[in-house]
Amino acid sequence: MTETYIAVDIGASSGRLMKSELQANGQLTLEEIHRFKNGFRMKDGHDRWAIHHLINEILIGLEKLKKSGVTKCYIGIDTWAVDYCLIDRSGDLLEEPISYRDTRTESAVQAFTAECSLERLYEKTGIQIQPFNTIFQLFVESQEKLNKAEKLLLIPDYLGYVFTGNAVTEKTNASTMQLLNPDSQDWDEELLSLAGIKKELLSPLTDSGTILGQLKKEQFPTFDLPEATFITVATHDTASAVIGTPGEGDDWAYISSGTWSLLGIETTLFNVSREAFFENYTNEWGAHNTIRFLKNIMGMWLIQEVARMQDYQYTYAELADLAEATPAFQQFIDVNDPSFLNPNNMIEAIQDYCRKTKQRIPESAGELARCIYDNLALCYAIELEKMEQLTGTGKKIDKLHIVGGGSNNLFLNQLTANAAGIVIEAGPGEATAIGNILLQMITTGVFSDLKEARKVIQQSFEISVHEPKKFDKTIINDYKNFLKERTAR
Repeated sequence: MTETYIAVDIGASSGRLMKSELQANGQLTLEEIHRFKNGFRMKDGHDRWAIHHLINEILIGLEKLKKSGVTKCYIGIDTWAVDYCLIDRSGDLLEEPISYRDTRTESAVQAFTAECSLERLYEKTGIQIQPFNTIFQLFVESQEKLNKAEKLLLIPDYLGYVFTGNAVTEKTNASTMQLLNPDSQDWDEELLSLAGIKKELLSPLTDSGTILGQLKKEQFPTFDLPEATFITVATHDTASAVIGTPGEGDDWAYISSGTWSLLGIETTLFNVSREAFFENYTNEWGAHNTIRFLKNIMGMWLIQEVARMQDYQYTYAELADLAEATPAFQQFIDVNDPSFLNPNNMIEAIQDYCRKTKQRIPESAGELARCIYDNLALCYAIELEKMEQLTGTGKKIDKLHIVGGGSNNLFLNQLTANAAGIVIEAGPGEATAIGNILLQMITTGVFSDLKEARKVIQQSFEISVHEPKKFDKTIINDYKNFLKERTAR
């Protein structure tokens, strides 16, 4: 009997349930069962996630699955990182979780430095300094709320808790909290104290690829649900995306391209050097004792917001076509500038940035899209170069895998191949869901390890190859100089 696996994959703007089965010919099928919107909205003074909406949509998706004839399945959940839910002594949610894009942490990093230097924080955790990291969210959290809480669970762990009644803290996601010590492989007591929480508030750390428990169907009597076993996968969506990347050997890097672009390598060594700290690279924990040494880059969020501000007049494919027909490299922007994190209007934010830096202001949809894609490609190119230098092995990265939704942007893929001078293999677009499912299959014995599981990706999903074409490297140097001047100011 063929087993059915369900990936519940939820990102910042949408979520879906993806059904997968391994066929007799060794190919993996992937079918969308249910898709739903996600997003934060202002409530009680903060940008919050509608967590009850997510729970309801997952139940709707599982009911659809049951109606399609599937009566038994395995389920894994992955979401974004750092945000958390607080649960009271009765097991109820204290309030809807606050989004990492909320403004409450704007001054948290500066306030935290009065207690601990950022360099020491990096040395202790290996995690990049971002104002939305959980440690900074907790640093400004209401002590009254923390005192009322019995448990603190990250978003995917909370969802698993709702469906099974079992509370764990999965390690790949927990590492992004900036509270774990890689030497002890446990919570750092000093940092917990600085964050204002007790260790007892946190559920047991759990490896990805462990059985969480059975779906408590009786808790949801209005839904006709299948029998389901929940598996704690790599619950951080980037960790799942890296599992779903068809890399072989050790000469490849990846970009998990979605709302964020996560550019990195898979390794087994932590890098907490001063150079890595100053370049703001992170050492997130991965499945099977791996490390995701990567750089967070503000990715498709930029074009997503531009599309939204234009009332989705153009599809993303149309925006790429408009960009390709527009003159190249008319503006330099730092895609990671804080002004782009959560502006009221992304178009105005980009135009204001160009105005302040005395550059041509992009006006049309094509000019805005071209500005974004040009600068993303340049950013990817220089970060690949930095990463090679930071790893210090002298080994050149010969191939770049781009996975996730952004891998479907053939224009940006080719632009990146040209700028970086590297062969790009793009796809699969559903790497996160695939990685979620592959880890479920490893857990249930379908595959023996990650290497064997990854082989099925190449034979199951379309991968496009982009060879680098001639590129004026003075543009890269001009972009580097632009960023240096901006940093110096």
